[in-house]
Amino acid sequence: MALVNGSSVTEFILLGLTDQPDLQMPLFILFVIIYIVTMLGNLGLITLIWLNSHLHTPMYFFLFNLSFIDFFYSSVFTPKMLINFISEKNIISYTGCMTQLFFFCFFVISECYVLTSMAYDRYVAICNPLMYNVAVSPKVCSSLMLGSYMIAFSKAMTHTGCMLRLTFCDANKINHYFCDILPVLQLSCSNTYVNELVVLIVVGITIIVPTITIFVSYGFILSSILCISSKEGRSKAFSTCSSHIIAVSFFFGSGAFMYLKPSSAGSMDQGKISSVFYTNVIPMMNPLIYSLRNKDVKIALRKTLKKLLF
Repeated sequence: MALVNGSSVTEFILLGLTDQPDLQMPLFILFVIIYIVTMLGNLGLITLIWLNSHLHTPMYFFLFNLSFIDFFYSSVFTPKMLINFISEKNIISYTGCMTQLFFFCFFVISECYVLTSMAYDRYVAICNPLMYNVAVSPKVCSSLMLGSYMIAFSKAMTHTGCMLRLTFCDANKINHYFCDILPVLQLSCSNTYVNELVVLIVVGITIIVPTITIFVSYGFILSSILCISSKEGRSKAFSTCSSHIIAVSFFFGSGAFMYLKPSSAGSMDQGKISSVFYTNVIPMMNPLIYSLRNKDVKIALRKTLKKLLF
């Protein structure tokens, strides 16, 4: 077999979430259910927003993009993960691994910035409602999404490019269920100092900058809500933000736990559990969080079902 980038390794073996045989089938069933719910939930939300004109607002434009990202994001690694539960050896080619790494980085970074854009939307809606149509115009929304995808593409290219420069000699067993950055780095026989530095800088910026932006936005939002005299008004304002706060907390919390540390620190098994949250659980939760607690989405669902059934 031809060598890839000077490496003797042309394929990797994914060790998966666990090596305990008794857990393989129960976990397979669990993650099949999670994957189906994720696909149906996000596709359903995309369809509802597309078909219902009253949902063609900035907030639902961002939510449409979030569901679009989650729909494809979970498909980057979940099918391969499911195969690992029912096969003896889960092999992925070097090219396939680098491709999976790129799309994982692209979608996860895109989600970071979409969640940040959603915080900006809530900030304007509550703190500057009179300026809402100007500050969150269709042009501004499109620019925010285009910027999110461009930043995600450039950072994903940075991570993948840095990984491609490494040499892999003999070790080819990735202690993970997909080609994540840190587990792959551990297999390289090259010096990975530059790669780890890039991870800390790029991931640090990707997590810290959006997190600070979201915290500042919600600081202003909280201040504005406390100034609302009526209890009903405060409750309504809080309810419009609560779903976003829950989604942000899970997503950024699990991501920070996994990446904002050197690859040698902590156990990779703990990292795998953390990864399950932002790769499988959160893409499933997002449509549930934003639909079950959302009156507009419930109304749109009823209207759509009536059109389909009658």
